[in-house]
Amino acid sequence: MNLDELRQKIDSLDAQIIQALNERARAAQAIGELKRNAQAPIYVPEREKIVFQKLAQCNSGPLDDKAFQAIYREVISAIRALEKPTSVAFLGPRDTFSHMAALRIFGVAAEYLPLPSFPDVFTEVERKRIDYGVVPVESSMGGSVSDTLDRFISSNLKIVNEVLLHITQNLMANCALQEIQRVYSKDNALLQCRNWLRANLPNAELIETSSTAEAARRAAEEPHAAAIASKLAAQTYSLDILVERIEDAPHNYTRFVVVGHQIVKRTGDDKTSILVWVKDKPGALYNLLLPFSRRNINLTRIESRPSQQKAWEYVFFIDFLGHVEDQVVQDVLEESSDFARNIKVLGSFPRAELQE
Repeated sequence: MNLDELRQKIDSLDAQIIQALNERARAAQAIGELKRNAQAPIYVPEREKIVFQKLAQCNSGPLDDKAFQAIYREVISAIRALEKPTSVAFLGPRDTFSHMAALRIFGVAAEYLPLPSFPDVFTEVERKRIDYGVVPVESSMGGSVSDTLDRFISSNLKIVNEVLLHITQNLMANCALQEIQRVYSKDNALLQCRNWLRANLPNAELIETSSTAEAARRAAEEPHAAAIASKLAAQTYSLDILVERIEDAPHNYTRFVVVGHQIVKRTGDDKTSILVWVKDKPGALYNLLLPFSRRNINLTRIESRPSQQKAWEYVFFIDFLGHVEDQVVQDVLEESSDFARNIKVLGSFPRAELQE
């Protein structure tokens, strides 16, 4: 086939794709009407994971699974907005990594609300003024986010999904590298890039800002200024990315969770988060964890925090593979409850995969 024939083929395929997408949208609208009548949630993360799994099974290339997930994330986002606009809160401002995590989950068609603190995110969702909140819980380099964990102790919200975001830092400016005199960024971003900055911009003044997005805004307004921020911030403030991935540790991931009110059904590849108030007696934690080992349930995380109810009393955050609907998980939780004052299930949700 020559060039013109290939282009005609693409035009024909595009017309078929548009028709198929609209047919998909009409079917989703009918599903949305059924959901509204049943007062069921519009956002169903377990169904979306199954869709992505089926796409992978159907895919024979040359596009890889990651490309199809990115495409279908926006397809699903746009069609979900036809059923009901989804409102999502996150720790602001916009163009931060929290914003990027929210976009990774809900797509561009959702309605986003940046808020000034983690308690504000929880409160807006608890009072049902916002549908969902996206908050960080831990990073591979810095450990847990204590503000988020502490809020779970008193909140009745559920974890309904999670995403692992690869945190990459980028140097951006509207001038050449050798012309940079000041570098703006958030304190932890500057720390993550200190070796690169020492080697490549030893004479530049390093200035802390409230967020990486604020750093990008200031760099866009000042001559000889640069920012360390996300690619999203570079797009928003029309900055050129001079150097990508300048972080000293290349494997820096942050885990974000989606909080809401619904109970998520099992997919077969799930994770569960619980809070445990352990009885104050010798061996209580050991005995509580022993049933997980005996039944071969993989604990992916365990961490203690002050209970906020009594001095020197602690609550344990535990993540493990499996779903509360699994019989083996129900058996383990029942057995472990003999050694706990209280076990609070924060939620079972589809397990996230590492993605670049």
